[in-house]
Amino acid sequence: MREAPIGVFDSGVGGLSVLAEIQRLLPNETLMYVADCGNVPYGEKTPAFIQQRCSVMADFFQQQGAKALVLACNTATVAGVADLRRDYPEWPIVGMEPAVKPAAAATRSGVVGVLATTGTLQSAKFAALLDRFATDVKVITQPCPGLVELIENGDLHSAELRELLAGYVEPLLAAGADTLILGCTHYPFLKPMLRQMIPADISLIDTGAAVARQLQRLLAERELLAAGPAREAQFWTSADPLHFRNILPILWNTSGVVRSFNR
Repeated sequence: MREAPIGVFDSGVGGLSVLAEIQRLLPNETLMYVADCGNVPYGEKTPAFIQQRCSVMADFFQQQGAKALVLACNTATVAGVADLRRDYPEWPIVGMEPAVKPAAAATRSGVVGVLATTGTLQSAKFAALLDRFATDVKVITQPCPGLVELIENGDLHSAELRELLAGYVEPLLAAGADTLILGCTHYPFLKPMLRQMIPADISLIDTGAAVARQLQRLLAERELLAAGPAREAQFWTSADPLHFRNILPILWNTSGVVRSFNR
């Protein structure tokens, strides 16, 4: 069981940013990743639809013998993680949440900006995070339609992306934000471009590394940490496998076998 793989999924390719943090912290673990690109973005879907997709993913990874599950998607976590933990009480399950607590601790100006999908920003869970951790800071939320779709196409550098991103970031900076939460797993891929357009003293915070640490903790508690060596990561997508295969080297820094996910 120690050498069993870890299942990770997202609405698309964004969760590869989380997968990279898991691989960095836990290099002995074998990883499996499903990109539900046929249904991206989750941020525009109903909670019931996302819950159904989460159930499909969990069933698949159970069949694959995964020893743990990571929801590498803020929107999927908001909609589905509670049901999954109820349905699979013995399974280590790790979700995402916007990094409100560390951002509130990091800000010097007292103003935090949040870049996220509409679904995340409208969720009760996000509201609860603000109530719990952001009572002493001003939080400005910015929905970012269009960013996920561009990143899904492997676009990290275009003028169109730069213009769209600047339109979302500039109002946050103008309002005094000195800390920006990247509240979607796709957005860490935009860090190089963001660094070019924001002052050097602005903090960028995402939760990929924290998710990897939580996964490590849960596996250690259950004596499930692998001794290694890890087998090659496996990938599936509910859209065109060729498209995913072509952007893997851009976002994962290596190529890999991509299978079709027809569920």
